[in-house]
Amino acid sequence: HLNDGGQEWEKLLSLDGPAREIVRTGTEVRYYYPDAKIVRVEPRTIRNVFPSLSAEQIRNLAQYYDFKRIGGERVSGRTADIVVFEPKDGLRYGHKFWSDTATNLLLKARLVNEKGDVVEEFAFTDVSINPTIDKDMLKPTWASVPADWKVKQGGPGEVVPNDTGWSVGKVPAGFHKITEGYRKLAGKPNPVAQIVYSDGLVAISIFIEPFTVTQTQIGLTQAGGLAQYTTRSDAFLVTVLGEAPPATVRQIAQSVSRR
Repeated sequence: HLNDGGQEWEKLLSLDGPAREIVRTGTEVRYYYPDAKIVRVEPRTIRNVFPSLSAEQIRNLAQYYDFKRIGGERVSGRTADIVVFEPKDGLRYGHKFWSDTATNLLLKARLVNEKGDVVEEFAFTDVSINPTIDKDMLKPTWASVPADWKVKQGGPGEVVPNDTGWSVGKVPAGFHKITEGYRKLAGKPNPVAQIVYSDGLVAISIFIEPFTVTQTQIGLTQAGGLAQYTTRSDAFLVTVLGEAPPATVRQIAQSVSRR
């Protein structure tokens, strides 16, 4: 990852499972799948979420989370400060963050449920801060797309702002609507309505689309800290997705209705 004069570049390599390479620049993201001989090109979207928050978002967090520092530890060979966000209700997860004492770089993050059990965690195992990075290291392995590969343009893309005609009746206190409109999703022939809420730490997305007989996945699914709840609202399918407890996404999904 390189930030040079406000311009960012990033290259990610998958070390397990099928080979995959992701190269991000200021305007686009390229996903390389050498086993399948596919490269997918999408516009890059950036959301203002933790730890990049506005002053207003920071003030709002204090209303719904208890914040405290609990000392320090070593992470990836570096001294880290620890802070905890404990929710004041049962509708969101707790968060624990380890940040590098010298640079404030986030080194480790953990989601915990109301019992204190770990729901999800990620961390650096090895980190080098402010090394000399050659920009050639950030270039794709393939200087040009091989002739026998397929190039797939586009992808989910950004939300095109618009009034969708839908409302959400039971959003947890502290979550504010940050986006509403229509978005093109992979595998969907038409744009899907999307409404996004955030409390500053996490975002919850609501998708609404016409129901078809091929859509049979109704109910709750969960992978780590990410919960998804899908239900029908008359002739439409409502899906709520976010890093929140199952009860929260279920409550939101069941409160979506036409205005």
